[in-house]
Amino acid sequence: MAPGLQTAPASTWFKSSYSGGNTTECVECAYLSHVALIRDSKCADGPTLSVERQTWRWFVESVRDNGQPSS
Repeated sequence: MAPGLQTAPASTWFKSSYSGGNTTECVECAYLSHVALIRDSKCADGPTLSVERQTWRWFVESVRDNGQPSS
């Protein structure tokens, strides 16, 4: 899917727990039925990355585990 073609209601967006403590490093995510949407919180009307939910889950788990594959 092309970036920016999916939209999610404002209430469904949440900030990543991995975002930095200041306002310059914030990532937001929204889950729709079949995709995860990712955007820069400082640019809510800007481009949105759309990925399959399982792909996003794999990425988040990989970051959480410091890049080590899960057993």
